[in-house]
Amino acid sequence: QVQVVESGGGLVRPGGSLRLSCEVSGRTTSTLTMGWFRQAPGKERELVAAIDRSGLYTYYTESVKGRFTDSRDNPKNMVYLQMNSLKPEDTAVYYCAVSTRVAIRLSSNDYDYWGQGTQVTVSS
Repeated sequence: QVQVVESGGGLVRPGGSLRLSCEVSGRTTSTLTMGWFRQAPGKERELVAAIDRSGLYTYYTESVKGRFTDSRDNPKNMVYLQMNSLKPEDTAVYYCAVSTRVAIRLSSNDYDYWGQGTQVTVSS
């Protein structure tokens, strides 16, 4: 059974930084495509970033390009989302998600396992 646990959320001022971590157990992450989603109140869940199995290829939604960096450490079974220059509109619950499919996937339907989410609040 694959388990996914996020950590690292919190309250930060606009312009600040946070690093989210995602630990996967039950399967080696080198066989998994990983995604970070977020959901703000009253909004649909959206894909923020994704990284392929090797870590060579990444995807970012337009609103976070240049500010967020998705990375992975396969020997540690960890994935990270470094978030810089945070804005109030980044406020949401962030979810780490696991896909057993080979390439990066944009649809939440293509992700098989999910973490419980971690709250990120950007406010002064």
